[in-house]
Amino acid sequence: MTQQIHRRGFLKGIAALGAATAVPTFLAACGGDDEEPAQTAGDPNAPANLTFWTWTTNVQKVVDIWNAKNPTQKVTVSNQAQGEELITKTLTAHRAGNAPDLIHAEYQALPVLITNGVAADLTSLADGIKGEFTDGTWALTSFGGKTYGIPQDVGPMMLYYREDLFQQLGLTVPTTWDEFADVARQVRQKDAKRYLATFSSGDPGWFAGLAEQAGANWWVNDNGTWTVRINDEATKRVASFWGGLVNDDVLSGKPMYTPEWNKAMTDGTLLAWPSAIWGAGVLEGVAPSTKGKWRMVPMPQWDGTQATGYWGGSATAISSKSSQRAQAEKFVKWLNTDQEALDALIAEGGIYPAATKGQSSSQLSKAPAMMPNQPTFFAEAADIAQTARGFNWAPNVNVTYSQYSDIFAKAIQDKSDFAAAVDAVQAASVADLKKQGFEVKEA
Repeated sequence: MTQQIHRRGFLKGIAALGAATAVPTFLAACGGDDEEPAQTAGDPNAPANLTFWTWTTNVQKVVDIWNAKNPTQKVTVSNQAQGEELITKTLTAHRAGNAPDLIHAEYQALPVLITNGVAADLTSLADGIKGEFTDGTWALTSFGGKTYGIPQDVGPMMLYYREDLFQQLGLTVPTTWDEFADVARQVRQKDAKRYLATFSSGDPGWFAGLAEQAGANWWVNDNGTWTVRINDEATKRVASFWGGLVNDDVLSGKPMYTPEWNKAMTDGTLLAWPSAIWGAGVLEGVAPSTKGKWRMVPMPQWDGTQATGYWGGSATAISSKSSQRAQAEKFVKWLNTDQEALDALIAEGGIYPAATKGQSSSQLSKAPAMMPNQPTFFAEAADIAQTARGFNWAPNVNVTYSQYSDIFAKAIQDKSDFAAAVDAVQAASVADLKKQGFEVKEA
């Protein structure tokens, strides 16, 4: 299996398109007059020509299986772009009246599609397949009791560590965050050139996953009113924990995904990485000489109850303007729940499927190439995935992410209070939602 390098589209450019113009009531900003028409009829077996905008690697080979079995319902793949660029193009196409039938979207992008009236309500389809996914996964695509996308892949978080260096330095693998802090201090005492891990201001999705694990729920929508809780107790707990260790030089504060970080992951300057299921593939790309030296374990825990967060993942949505809704639903169900499709997505696309039966696929019987020392990697990962919890995103996650990067970079530089940095992100996110015309209340 070829591991997929994770997708880090932060939706930075979407704000330029303006606030929502056609929105379901429960997510409403300023509303509009082209609400999604009700579409309850349709023959799922009728001939169709569906268009699918996606970036999934080698997805054409997966779609070829469908097309061979359904010759009168052809799906045409268009690799338009990735992440934020794809969503921007989709919004533009929707407004021009030529949106694709099928849309690949990261979970944090779904509210943007929903508030702009792009994503169809798939609740009726969801009722029949919800049991194929964990509750934590299903929550990523469900808003106000309705579903707007079918989960495709997920990124449950876990801890990677250098097994060889842990043994060399006499370190015990941490199972709690208190133990993580203790090990971090031991590393600095044993070798001042090394750190256990780094806190990255450049990766807001990573921080969001850490907050999810601690029980955070940043956004809640109640009949059109957004409650924003980015500075809730759980998030401040995470921020204060990491901030104290970074400011004391117990942990590094250098960003990830830089040449310096790549070198540190190779030469042992960094001994551990809280990451996600796709992390083994990243390690293969940035630190190939360390093959067989890393090991994966569950994330350290806060309060004894096993839990983790998500970093990455995506869903398949259907355009609200599609004239082939029933056939599109048939394909989306097949793509994300059929065993043959899931096996192909793993083998050809390198994804970690959201459907639980996909996580026990025979395609995952071998460990990632980077970790031949852990043959049970995917079996252990499947257990971890069962404990993952996420939260719904807001339609201005692009602003929240951008503010996180700027504010936390300054906090690291100034050695200031990370909890105060969270307050600043909260204030910026609330101000932007109000500016866009959304009803907002702070917790």
